[in-house]
Amino acid sequence: MLGERELTSPKHYAYIKISEGCDNPCSFCAIPLIRGGYRSKSIEDLVTETKSLSAKGVKELIIIGQDTTEYGIDLYGKRNLGELLDRLSEVDGIDWIRLLYTYPSHFPIDAIETIARNKKVLNYVDVPLQHISDNVLKGMQRGITKRRTIELIETLREKIPNLTLRTTFIVGFPNETEQDFNELCEFITETKFDRVGVFNYSQEDDTSGYPLGNPIPEEVKIERNNTLMEIQKEISAEINSSFVGKNLNVIVDRLEGEYFITRSERDAPEVDGEVLISNKEEIEIGNIYNVEIIDYNDYDLFAKLNKE
Repeated sequence: MLGERELTSPKHYAYIKISEGCDNPCSFCAIPLIRGGYRSKSIEDLVTETKSLSAKGVKELIIIGQDTTEYGIDLYGKRNLGELLDRLSEVDGIDWIRLLYTYPSHFPIDAIETIARNKKVLNYVDVPLQHISDNVLKGMQRGITKRRTIELIETLREKIPNLTLRTTFIVGFPNETEQDFNELCEFITETKFDRVGVFNYSQEDDTSGYPLGNPIPEEVKIERNNTLMEIQKEISAEINSSFVGKNLNVIVDRLEGEYFITRSERDAPEVDGEVLISNKEEIEIGNIYNVEIIDYNDYDLFAKLNKE
């Protein structure tokens, strides 16, 4: 039956893939070669799928695709992510909608406005930037400059209240110099992203970047990766400390030892931090609760249930 699917994640959240393939020419990526050009699923089919997921108990919908900001360009002649988010939010039972894998060079303004306006769409944006040096961005064929990247971040933070901004970077791209890497370190230090992931460059067969080789030694890549994560560790601890005494909404993922493992609206499954609540609290897996943050560490928060 159309829209029917089995859940492999816990039943209260599910990933929904809104497209297949990719049209972006990133020189390090083989996805267009493997999966072909960009193909959006129709809004109607995605609404049907979402209704099916909701009927199975899903409360959090996580939007994915190779490039979610390109959604609709092939079917509707325009990027239509904002309308899609609004339509999915109308499905009864869906409380949270989280957006992953946006592409920085063509982020649609209407999607930003929808995130800011629609209460079900979380104020959380995952935008993989990959680098900030114009030299490396050009080599990666990302279609964006440092200046435009900074402008996008400023727009997102200006338009979306209490935004949680997640990104990823690649270190060790073939033309990444020490100066390029230092520029990336400074950018992360100054920008203070809420979440950062770092990957080491890997040479992929048949990509346009393959002829550049893989000249940066693995030990240098590891060192650069560790350096970035140490910078982010301090930033994460600083941000986490600011939440002590504040209230957050959390969804309960599982019970593990002495704690219920939950996630706030600021946390995607598997890649972000967690909010830990004592197993003595009377809460149920899959439900959403309002909690008060009482402590923190570098990446996680500790909370107690608000019972008013």
